[in-house]
Amino acid sequence: MAVTTGLRRSELFASQWKDVDFEAKQIHINRSIVQNVIGICKTESSQKPVPVHEHLVEALREWHGKTPYQAPDSWMFASPVNRGRWPYLAQELMRHHIRPAARKLGIIKRIGWHTFRHTYSTLLRSTGAELKIMQELLRHSTIRVTLDTYTQAVTTEKRNAQDAVVALLFPQKTQRQSNMA
Repeated sequence: MAVTTGLRRSELFASQWKDVDFEAKQIHINRSIVQNVIGICKTESSQKPVPVHEHLVEALREWHGKTPYQAPDSWMFASPVNRGRWPYLAQELMRHHIRPAARKLGIIKRIGWHTFRHTYSTLLRSTGAELKIMQELLRHSTIRVTLDTYTQAVTTEKRNAQDAVVALLFPQKTQRQSNMA
């Protein structure tokens, strides 16, 4: 869910079933959990609904059907350790489940919760999403935050940009190379 929505860790673990609108395919972000304290969202723009892809809607429906914590006020990721009265501890879930699963998949780089948000942002950018759309999906107060903090240039994008500049500077040479290909 983190990598397909760009939710912050604090928002993800503060989500309750009543926050999910299965019909409209969105999640309403109403609270956050930081250092085991329930509070308000980081910014006003953080409180906007987040669209959810159909695949994730189906996965959430399936999870809702399996978890014993299905009440509207139940945490979406309720921990059985405390009989659902509190969500899983994010760092424990990462340490004991997500990182081991990533290693089994051959992912050797150390990942954290923010890795998912960075990945989501970078993938949005590489698919050509408009900056304003990226800002709104990530729920940043300004586009500058989105660009400065969360996007990384992808190698193929850098290569394409460089090729475009060379084509402008040396049009005959690049034309000959494309005729040879």
